[in-house]
Amino acid sequence: MRVISIKECLDYSDLTEDEVTVIAGLEHLPFATAAELACCLAQSDDGVEVLRHLLRDAANDGRADAQKIARRAYRQFVANHPRH
Repeated sequence: MRVISIKECLDYSDLTEDEVTVIAGLEHLPFATAAELACCLAQSDDGVEVLRHLLRDAANDGRADAQKIARRAYRQFVANHPRH
């Protein structure tokens, strides 16, 4: 059995490192765990909505430096995962 890398998981789900970094911070998870969670969520419309809300909330809260990354991650996510 082959284990996929974090990069492969990100590529498969069209997620960026910024997006996963923000989710890891919000959920207090290691990056690899956050990547796995986000990858799974990104596979369904409901999961995409959960990610959208998490990233939007992060973009509106927190410290200035974290907010900058969260805002960039939210913009990237919305551009890559439009609503259907």
